[in-house]
Amino acid sequence: MRNPTLLQCFHWYYPDGGKLWPEIEERAATLNDIGINMIWLPPAYKAASGGYSVGYDSYDLFDLGEFDQKGSVATKYGDKQQLLSAINALRQNDIAVLLDVVVNHKMGADEKESVQVQRVNEQDRTQIDDEIIECEAWTRYTFPAREGKYSQFVWDYKCFSGIDHIENPDEDGIFKIVNDYTGDGWNEQVDDELGNFDYLMGENIDFRNHAVTEEIKYWARWVMDETQCDGFRLDAVKHIPAWFYKEWIDHVQEVAPKPLFIVAEYWSHEVEKLQHYIDQVEGKTMLFDAPLHMKFHEASLQGRDYDMTQIFTGTLVEADPFHAVTLVANHDTQPLQALEAPVEAWFKPLAYALILLRENGVPSVFYPDLFGASYEDTGGDGNTYQIEMPVIEQLSELIIARQRFAHGIQTLYFDHPNCIAFSRSGTDEAAGCVVVMSNGDDGEKTIELGENYGNKRWRDFLGNREEVVETDEQGTATFLCNGGSVSVWVLEDVL
Repeated sequence: MRNPTLLQCFHWYYPDGGKLWPEIEERAATLNDIGINMIWLPPAYKAASGGYSVGYDSYDLFDLGEFDQKGSVATKYGDKQQLLSAINALRQNDIAVLLDVVVNHKMGADEKESVQVQRVNEQDRTQIDDEIIECEAWTRYTFPAREGKYSQFVWDYKCFSGIDHIENPDEDGIFKIVNDYTGDGWNEQVDDELGNFDYLMGENIDFRNHAVTEEIKYWARWVMDETQCDGFRLDAVKHIPAWFYKEWIDHVQEVAPKPLFIVAEYWSHEVEKLQHYIDQVEGKTMLFDAPLHMKFHEASLQGRDYDMTQIFTGTLVEADPFHAVTLVANHDTQPLQALEAPVEAWFKPLAYALILLRENGVPSVFYPDLFGASYEDTGGDGNTYQIEMPVIEQLSELIIARQRFAHGIQTLYFDHPNCIAFSRSGTDEAAGCVVVMSNGDDGEKTIELGENYGNKRWRDFLGNREEVVETDEQGTATFLCNGGSVSVWVLEDVL
């Protein structure tokens, strides 16, 4: 049984021009070879900004790069045939495919409608003005180029609870749509940031409209049939009522031919909020471990001043390992993005060793860390920055090591603020390993592995240390690592 290992196979600044789907098809065999067995694809459907969009300004869920909408047939990543060809190549290489689901909002409406709205206090969305404003808003989606193929559903103002722009009078802000179909106020069971975090952007989908929830369930059945996907990544769930996703996940799992892998993005650094959401959806989805990501970010900045024994304190993988997807970076945390909190390059091998080689959580690898990225963008200060995200040396080896050596009982040696270690005992079928890392000076750990590992010779699989370590008759030895580095010690005869 291979250890589950996820690759987020894109980043915010991935080049446009339809390159990603062909690249994935070409890389499929290599990814399988190193041990990637799940891939999270970016939003595969047409977005409001067409062929330039990363995909989170969701326009038409039923256009997977098939119709001439928003200025192009293809999405940023390629057309529908290229997408299906890439998925087929992944499946042939035993790599499961996760599709990105963006159903919090829609953007890029086709027509305006006359609507009534109320102004909302952006800092406390529970404060909604009594005054009702007659205006126009872009809230009607007819998808004219698709002409009703796959779905004839027309989205209008009754499908939405809020918008950020009105005309006649022209205003920007947050506006609550007055809507007899869904009721007053915002949805419950959303994050309580800013009073109520139902509204995020664009035309905010209102899940109290039964026709809307049924359409999103229908779309899920359709897209599973079209793509034969193996699961989903759910975007921005802190803004979407938990009761809806509990219902939706129940539905897709029931109709799917096999159990789906589902992970949701609830981006909060408070582990209690993540646990509360898991309880609300009755444990039906995994969540990304945002608190652990923040720990990695802080540790990478503080260097030797960071207490490595506390690296997992207050994280989801510590509190609920069976619902945690661990990560070192993603498209929102990379430099110049909304949740920018990059992990410094020197620390990434340590962070990846902690998520790839321990038994807890499902690790997610970020595309630029495996393949590199170079891009330019404007920062919050108005200045333009050239960003280089280098390939993290030895990341491929760490992914390989996960499949070969991350097996058996785990023992932690988190007993020094700068140097920590853990061992995996191995199984009858697979070898184990000893992992030692330091955020300060050269480190060492004396580890007792038991008589089964007596009088054995060990080498660093990563090659960061050249010497051979030999255990005594009881299987005890002192394992080493360089300063600011990690070593993965494995039996010499399995190399």
